[in-house]
Amino acid sequence: METLQVMVVEDHSFQRKVVVHMLQSLGVREVVQASNGKQALEKLDSRQVGALDIIFCDLEMPEMDGMEFLRHLSERQPGMSVVIMSGMDNALITSVEKMALSYGLRLLGAVEKPSSLDQIEKLLKLHQVAKRRRARTAVTPVSFMLEEVLQALREKRFEPYMQPKVNLKSGRVVGAEALARWVHPRHGVIAPFAFMSLLEQSGHMDEFTFLMLEKAAIACRQLHEKGHAISISVNLSLSSLSDTKMADKITQIVQNEGVDPHHIVLEVTESAAMTNVAEALENLARLRMRGFGLSIDDYGTGFSSMQQLTRVPFTELKIDKSFVADSANNHALRVIVESSIDMAHRLNVKSVAEGVEKQEEWDMLNEMNCDVAQGYLIAKPMDCAAFFDFCDQYQQGQNTAIPAITRDRLNV
Repeated sequence: METLQVMVVEDHSFQRKVVVHMLQSLGVREVVQASNGKQALEKLDSRQVGALDIIFCDLEMPEMDGMEFLRHLSERQPGMSVVIMSGMDNALITSVEKMALSYGLRLLGAVEKPSSLDQIEKLLKLHQVAKRRRARTAVTPVSFMLEEVLQALREKRFEPYMQPKVNLKSGRVVGAEALARWVHPRHGVIAPFAFMSLLEQSGHMDEFTFLMLEKAAIACRQLHEKGHAISISVNLSLSSLSDTKMADKITQIVQNEGVDPHHIVLEVTESAAMTNVAEALENLARLRMRGFGLSIDDYGTGFSSMQQLTRVPFTELKIDKSFVADSANNHALRVIVESSIDMAHRLNVKSVAEGVEKQEEWDMLNEMNCDVAQGYLIAKPMDCAAFFDFCDQYQQGQNTAIPAITRDRLNV
């Protein structure tokens, strides 16, 4: 802790001194103080302080409140680690947390006033753990030219990495989402952000979608041959839905691999389904008629979400991870998640929660009668060979990485 340099921005002198004293008792030698946001910025601008590691910031202060200070701070030092201090209600604090993240600050957390020594110690440790993790993973991002991406497409180097979907009640693997990865001969596994926009801008998304669908269908057939009768979800691009022949092409690809369309779920983002383009709605209706499952992906992040459910014959409502994350501790998020699950059930569609990373989130979703969970708590995306092994071990109850509440229900 000795190497940390911390600033405390708090207008109440006694409370500020208490926080400073706790920081010093934890071994922090360099603590800079400011009575409001304006004074803190003056100290930063005049270079009276060195490179700061963390800023503890109150919200309600004279001259410049915490919200304005965080906005100015993000312009001067983007990525700065911040702790919010406030005695305000949780809904307001949550809103400011989202604001800080939107401004590009690294939010360690929020503490109520008066703060406790344990709270502050946990946040300091969190900062140090995150700092070490960033140092280990810091690499120069690789950028690719369009021709490199198209060459990879021609060579079929894009592979589906499977992330399991588990039934919360039975504890069984019931499906997986096929997430695109580029297996590069020199750079290893490349995430979609490095190539997806190039494919979209160059008009090659259909070719890419067909490749992913073909490989996902092959994996689905192989899983069924191994005794795992699960469905595979594949993302469907907005641009693809304008082609009225798309449903025919998708059906042909899946059937060519010997897979019944009932075992393939097409995940469509809200923005895609919301276009209100007749061709898109025609494609989605035809795909559903032929047995494909249709999932409204990232539910709640687009516009007119409820209207969406009346336009398209969805079979699955996928609750976005931005609502699931921390919903066990955030009342507003919990209400949104619970309402989405209830609406799905009333509409006779399956509810799927993505981004499940904590046991408490799993437990909460189970209590709410959510149907399916997906997220790092169960497993990260993996290549097909690893996923086949995962399914075998999971079925036998040998995978210790799965949630305890699920592992207890295996072998039934």
